[in-house]
Amino acid sequence: MSIAAELEEFAEFGARTLRGEVDAGHGRVPTFTNEFWTSAQREGHSLHEISYRACFKPSLPAFFIERLSAPCDRVFDPFMGRGTTPLEAALRGRVPCGNDVNPLSAMLVRPRLSPPGLSAIDARLQQLDLSHDGPIGEELLVFFHPETLRAIHALRDYFLRRDAAGELDPVDDWLRMVAINRLTGHSPGFFSVYTMPPNQAVTVAAQQKINARRQQEPPLRDVKAILSKKSATLLKNVAPLWRHEVEGLAREAVLTTGPAADVPSLADGSVQLVVTSPPFLDVVQYSHDNWLRCWFAGIDADTVPITMARTVEAWQAAMTEVFVELFRVVRPGGHVAFEVGEVRRGKIRLEEFVLPAATTAGFEPELVMVNAQEFTKTANCWGIDNNQRGTNTNRIVLLRRP
Repeated sequence: MSIAAELEEFAEFGARTLRGEVDAGHGRVPTFTNEFWTSAQREGHSLHEISYRACFKPSLPAFFIERLSAPCDRVFDPFMGRGTTPLEAALRGRVPCGNDVNPLSAMLVRPRLSPPGLSAIDARLQQLDLSHDGPIGEELLVFFHPETLRAIHALRDYFLRRDAAGELDPVDDWLRMVAINRLTGHSPGFFSVYTMPPNQAVTVAAQQKINARRQQEPPLRDVKAILSKKSATLLKNVAPLWRHEVEGLAREAVLTTGPAADVPSLADGSVQLVVTSPPFLDVVQYSHDNWLRCWFAGIDADTVPITMARTVEAWQAAMTEVFVELFRVVRPGGHVAFEVGEVRRGKIRLEEFVLPAATTAGFEPELVMVNAQEFTKTANCWGIDNNQRGTNTNRIVLLRRP
């Protein structure tokens, strides 16, 4: 059965698929609208539980990986963010490949493709000296208790020193990834006082207002205990057999840092499937959201050239360049699942601009798949009502390389 026929008959969640069409510029492309995967939170593997702004659910890449690739095929995401696509590819026996312009992404992805054991993690934590008698970032005291901040500085200095000396081993790599994820959040499981969800670090001025409104002060946190607890949570679904099998996939993985329109580490025709989601115009301020994470990782967030197009025309031009590169790396018969959304309160549907860009690069459009479902708690905690603001659907343009 073709994927179009499967989508038309899909009724797993009780609703019938709505069929339509969209103008691709050189003909009409069928559209299929339904709820194609669960709206539940945390429905994927435990290793996915690393927060990142505007990331999609593991069930999205899983849907296409299972249908459009085979074990040991390369699956690629040129805008990998937290690495949902490459990690899900590895979990399903495919070779994970990913790229992102922000070096932070590789730091978040690489350790989870070949995770260390919890005993090794806890042994390293016991060895770490988190005392720090040097200067601290006084402005960060709006987020952290003074002693917690000293421990964070010590941890940061340790990782930067080990990395510069070429001595960062897999356990260090893992702990740095977990520490980046635990910097700020809205529960005692983070190093900070209550703040916004961990996929967005607010400004110092904004946190001062949060503290005043809630009449709160940053509490002392046990940094080592938090790192150990989060590690155990991430590793809870990692079985010894999977750990052994994934070692080979991790050795073949390709993770790069750079623009999505230029990925020289991937050979021509070496990728079977691309599942990705680019920045949606200038809707999400990725560099601003990650400023604290970048500071901890030793990255100057202001120098990361993230695509932030203010107009649809500029965005479409940038995506055309990306599609030209994807056409080079995808093998004949391979596919690209390109997820976008409706923006500007639903007035702009980006798939209408993706289709001409993709066909210009040489791809053949097969269909547009619209996954429509009610928001869950992640959106609600931002005060966003379903179908009122934000992105309310996953809109995936499925393309084939002839």
